[in-house]
Amino acid sequence: MHARRAPDRSGAEVRKAAAAFAQPIGGRGALQLLTSLGPFIAACASMYLVYPISAWLALALALPTGVLLVRVFIVQHDCGHGSFFASARANTLVGRACSLVTLTPFANWARQHSLHHGNWSNLDRRKGADLYSACLTVQEYLALSRWRRLLHRLPRHPLVANLLLPPVVFLVVYRVPFDTPRHWIRERRSVHLTNAALLALFGTLALALGWQAVLTIHVSIMVVASILGVWLFSLQHRFETARWKRRADWDPTEASMDASSWFALPRVLHWLTGNIGFHHVHHLNTRVPNYRLGAAHEAVQALWPVKPLSLAGGLRSPWLTLWDEAGGRLVSFREAGRAGV
Repeated sequence: MHARRAPDRSGAEVRKAAAAFAQPIGGRGALQLLTSLGPFIAACASMYLVYPISAWLALALALPTGVLLVRVFIVQHDCGHGSFFASARANTLVGRACSLVTLTPFANWARQHSLHHGNWSNLDRRKGADLYSACLTVQEYLALSRWRRLLHRLPRHPLVANLLLPPVVFLVVYRVPFDTPRHWIRERRSVHLTNAALLALFGTLALALGWQAVLTIHVSIMVVASILGVWLFSLQHRFETARWKRRADWDPTEASMDASSWFALPRVLHWLTGNIGFHHVHHLNTRVPNYRLGAAHEAVQALWPVKPLSLAGGLRSPWLTLWDEAGGRLVSFREAGRAGV
């Protein structure tokens, strides 16, 4: 269970503690940008250098390169929240630059992601929520026909949701604004302009280095990065002690602390993943840049202690797909099936 806040502490105090870290630090942002894009580009260059010697060795290097791409994605993520730099223009320019290697349209993804921050763990505001941060209740699931249950379960099986779908989403789905409202003109334009820039970038690389090398290297990188990134994203709101509530009982501070995880990772993994493990603090205040989340977490933890999610708990999290309102916990399809029987 998450440890609850002390009776004399208020949500306002916790929010104030997080807000103290909600100012970007230009030097730290610039350093993180350098230590994110720099190693990633160097790793890509290494893959191109070894590809003529051994394509298999190049594929092996896709693992560390894909991990580095996750760090680049976090930079883009922060730019989308306007928290990475103090300058809105700098956030936009850097976010767009990162989108050319993450293959993720900057403006469109940022606005879609903002909807997630308004709906997480609220059982009465799940419309438009994504596959990885929303769920049906057990009662809703059991009310479906057998065929609709199967259709609901299939894309949420851990092997499908966390291994097969992530590369498809980043490589294919993000190329089309199919779920973007018509009146989001700027966001829809973002998709098309990103596609044009990607065509120019990878077309140039293909002409210079060969399309086989470009395809092998960048698809393999994206496969690794998307699988790792989506797994991290899914366990941010699906874990054994997460709490979902109806709108009347939903509170943004409680939802941040009780329905968003603190994934305790070794320091080097926090560095590689841009401190996204402190996700409860990120939801508490999206203006805290990722390079200040660790310090913000220490301040918040003193007021509202939470129990960390372990690596073992993170590996179990993808199976938790339904909310049991009677039991007050997330459960697997198998558990829900037994309840139905």
